[in-house]
Amino acid sequence: MWSRILRFSVPGRTCFSWRSLFTMQLKSSEFQVLFTDGLNQLAETFKKNQYELRIAGGAVRDLLSGKQPEDVDFATTATPDEMKRMFQDAGIRMINNKGEKHGTITARLHNENFEVTTLRVDVQTDGRHAEVEFTTDWQKDAERRDLTINSMFLGLDGKLYDYFKGYDDLQSRTVRFVGSAEKRIQEDYLRILRYFRFYGKVALTPDEHEPETLEAIRANGSGLAAISGERIWVELKKIVIGQHGAQLLEMMYSLGLAHYIGLPPDGSVEEMKRVCQNTKGHAPKPMTILAALCRRSEEVEKMDLRLKVSKEEKTLALFLVKYRQDLRKNDDEQDGLKTFTDFIIDTRELDTQSKVSELLKYQGEHKLLAELNAWTVPRFPISGHDLRKVGVITGKEIGATLQKLRDIWKKSHYRMDKDELLSYVKS
Repeated sequence: MWSRILRFSVPGRTCFSWRSLFTMQLKSSEFQVLFTDGLNQLAETFKKNQYELRIAGGAVRDLLSGKQPEDVDFATTATPDEMKRMFQDAGIRMINNKGEKHGTITARLHNENFEVTTLRVDVQTDGRHAEVEFTTDWQKDAERRDLTINSMFLGLDGKLYDYFKGYDDLQSRTVRFVGSAEKRIQEDYLRILRYFRFYGKVALTPDEHEPETLEAIRANGSGLAAISGERIWVELKKIVIGQHGAQLLEMMYSLGLAHYIGLPPDGSVEEMKRVCQNTKGHAPKPMTILAALCRRSEEVEKMDLRLKVSKEEKTLALFLVKYRQDLRKNDDEQDGLKTFTDFIIDTRELDTQSKVSELLKYQGEHKLLAELNAWTVPRFPISGHDLRKVGVITGKEIGATLQKLRDIWKKSHYRMDKDELLSYVKS
């Protein structure tokens, strides 16, 4: 049902004007399962104190899409001080006061945490941070959010409150900013990457962007330079392994964003697209895709300086750039896996097998990948202690003998056991 009611304040009375507020009733199983003992007690506490409480943002989007939300955030007309008094009176424990200045109080009930945030408006923003002012107007809070599909609220009775046609956009798989795209972006430039992330989650095709949205992104892309690398990397990882990852990365290059978010300015986009096709359906790590953009190891180093990726992610990128040409299946060998298993055993590092798995995804070697994943790294059966027992005493002799025995073990395809190998030493 559609109702067109707008409430705004005039001293001494309430006035009304026209606006679209779409409401509907949700009764899905995904919604019903949210009502744990903890949520029921939380809802009763707010109702008793006559404050409104609704589910907000991404959880609403997920529920309307038939998905069980991973996280559920709540919004309320109660201020942080009012929530604290209410929880204290009810004997409800509160934890983590870091979000209080932005209106968030976290309540702990029945071993569950519930983040509840006061409705607010952004009174001043600098493209990264915002100074907020609390309100009791649900539309004003919805208006400050980034995308229409993230701006909806859901009452605990299942009633949907949709001020900006987010439900329609979700049904048509359209990703739009709330109101002016340029204004929303200038409030927080990270919203450029959030736009691409949610496009990959929602849109059915890779090229249904609204022209004015792309123009606003192009005009404001330099604002990403002031966003921390850690925040950029969180979004970028989700973009590259989401739907349309290759096309969205290519679009970001065409809009001039690469320089501001740490990607190689002259990145190998065609190689990246090829690797995206190779890895489709094989759950690549985000860095496996991004490594394809890097032509040299120096570009990996520069990307790390900007994005502050983990040590594991950086070493994977360096590994792929180094070995993507040199480490390949030898078509003359009967056992196509031998090149890779020999490399893993010779390298003797714990995470080499996982890196080689990503390399095989990168190269599109799906058959070899399945064989490698079913393979267990054999353990070299000889130790220095074993050699001392048969008369090899000095450290230099032990080292040289171990290497010779490794070579013999390797030629046997790692089948020889300890006794067979020691027989070489005894003879």
